[in-house]
Amino acid sequence: MNALVMNCSPVRNGATAEIVRIVSHCLEKRYDTRSICIDDFQIAFCRGCRTCHDTAKCVQQDDADKVIEQYEWADIIVSVSPSYWADIPGQFKAFIDRCTPWCNTHEPHAAISGGKKGYSIALRTGPGMRECDRIMESIEHFYGHMEIQCCGRLGLCSIENGPAVEPRKNEIIAFCQKI
Repeated sequence: MNALVMNCSPVRNGATAEIVRIVSHCLEKRYDTRSICIDDFQIAFCRGCRTCHDTAKCVQQDDADKVIEQYEWADIIVSVSPSYWADIPGQFKAFIDRCTPWCNTHEPHAAISGGKKGYSIALRTGPGMRECDRIMESIEHFYGHMEIQCCGRLGLCSIENGPAVEPRKNEIIAFCQKI
């Protein structure tokens, strides 16, 4: 089986990236594992032209299809997202918006192969879980429209930076053992 771990943050070396590293290391013991960072891809904003509602294809030519290729390859997808003003980062939101051709909200639509399992991990600097829940709900909503089965979530509060992840490492590993 193949596992994709996605850093939904534009920061390649922060707390989110450290969590991606831990998750990837855990999963590579059992799965063929790849990790990607949303910032490694150039993804334009959705224009709202709705052409994809008729053609099941986006008119824009950028890297959104390259990320979809990674989703297609994977059997398991783990999205790791920080809180940007109580929700997912804009770069990840732009990708989600561009996935409309693959979403089950209209016909015709393209589709990734079925049977995929999705997991979400959210982190934030503050102490309350409410923001983490909102982030995970955004990811799970997206998974639902992509027909990726939501199978687990982990919220991590009070994570300010990469070093703040270390005390939570065992919690992250325990979560990964359920994947």
